[in-house]
Amino acid sequence: MSEEFDPDWLDLREPFDAMARSAALADRLLARLPARPRFIDLGAGTGSLLRFLAPRLGRAQAWTLVDADRTLLEAAFDTIADRAEAVGWTISFPNKRTLLVHAPGGAWRVESLVADLAEAPRGLPLTNADAVVSSALCDLVSRAWAERLAGALRVPFYAALCVTGRDRFAPPHPADRVVADGFRRDQGRDKGFGGAALGARAPAVLAEVFTARGFTVEGAPSDWEVRGRGPAPIPGMGEAAGRFLTELVLGHAEAARRQDRRGDRRIEAWLEARLDQVAERRLSARIGHRDLLALPPGKG
Repeated sequence: MSEEFDPDWLDLREPFDAMARSAALADRLLARLPARPRFIDLGAGTGSLLRFLAPRLGRAQAWTLVDADRTLLEAAFDTIADRAEAVGWTISFPNKRTLLVHAPGGAWRVESLVADLAEAPRGLPLTNADAVVSSALCDLVSRAWAERLAGALRVPFYAALCVTGRDRFAPPHPADRVVADGFRRDQGRDKGFGGAALGARAPAVLAEVFTARGFTVEGAPSDWEVRGRGPAPIPGMGEAAGRFLTELVLGHAEAARRQDRRGDRRIEAWLEARLDQVAERRLSARIGHRDLLALPPGKG
């Protein structure tokens, strides 16, 4: 069983994910797809990747959202429907597993599939897909998992927001290295995908295993950049930035603690100082990510 995620955290990070993803790489994927493409979204969570890609495509399309957590998939349907109605689009539910969004350029057919991705690609309807996509998934998986997926795919694979390990909080703190080292070690623990997680190695390993299968692989930076002061990049996001920074700080400290066997007090000092800086709107963070697109032979 792979790790579970809090829907509140997924909602909080969604606008920052959307700003970070490489628009050029996403558009390159979409330009290679047929008139009514069929997507399989691995680890779909609450559907944020659909909400990023579907409007960019702007025409009829079909999605299968795959996640082990039924609650997240139910939240995905609710959020997709709510946002569609908020902009004046109509929706319908042909059955419990299917949502139709009647968008101006053509209908989006959205289906859900509850599946433990640790078993992937087994159990996935790959023969019905024109593209397999994911966001913030591939740093959790093992090399063996990535090799199995690469061996099974004959369509484009898009992996957004793979961590790179290049994280920086500002202003500097004496314990930054201690926390960063613990955080990176924690990223490599087994996350339920049959071995050590790729963590910051994900971009390089994905490129290697897909290239070995004849795919053409491209990458682009997609760092989170969060400022605690100054104008928000999107109106109304200032408060969200503070909450997001708080979660980043808490997450880094918690991960460092899990890898700390000596009770290093520097981690607690770092946590206290960073939370004070968030409250004072003095903290900024750049969290390294990279998007990858693997195109099969004949699709480059």
